[in-house]
Amino acid sequence: MNKVKIEILGLSSSQSQTTGSFALVLGEEEGERRLPIIIGMFEAQAIALEIEKITPNRPMTHDLFKSFAHGFNFNVTEIIISDLKEGVFFAKVVCTDGVKTIEIDARPSDAIAIGIRFDVPFYTYEQVLSEAGIILTDEEELLEEEAEEPLAVSKSGDRLQDFSLDKLNEMLDAALSGEDYEKAAKIRDEINKRS
Repeated sequence: MNKVKIEILGLSSSQSQTTGSFALVLGEEEGERRLPIIIGMFEAQAIALEIEKITPNRPMTHDLFKSFAHGFNFNVTEIIISDLKEGVFFAKVVCTDGVKTIEIDARPSDAIAIGIRFDVPFYTYEQVLSEAGIILTDEEELLEEEAEEPLAVSKSGDRLQDFSLDKLNEMLDAALSGEDYEKAAKIRDEINKRS
């Protein structure tokens, strides 16, 4: 089967009826097709933390997987979104110990969360992209951008721009202590804008 290299294009709250779900949008590197995958809140948080380079107080499940793999001299070499059956995506985590290579079955959300921790390439097969890939028109992209919620707004509705740097650092510590990593990322972004 022909493998197609893909990359993470975005992660946003899903417009689907499932509460707490997120849309992980993957896109082919050398093309315009996108592969939207609905994932759970925990996996979305795990992916967002690694993308944003936020280190939680304690290791999360995917960090534990990485430590475990390194402890037994295994390395992840690639992630493959391998199949689509009845609307459900399947993935493989490809690992090696230098001698043998094995493929571990995984949910795409977990595979992606692990893959970004190992900094490996992501792939899918042409068949999966042909079946589930979409191409957005310019008008759809514009509507999608307008629908995104602004990142500079906290849960209380206050704008982060209105707080002092000291207050933002205080809020960042509180968000990290409370393991509200999504809020922590937004606060950190506002702090970085001022630096």
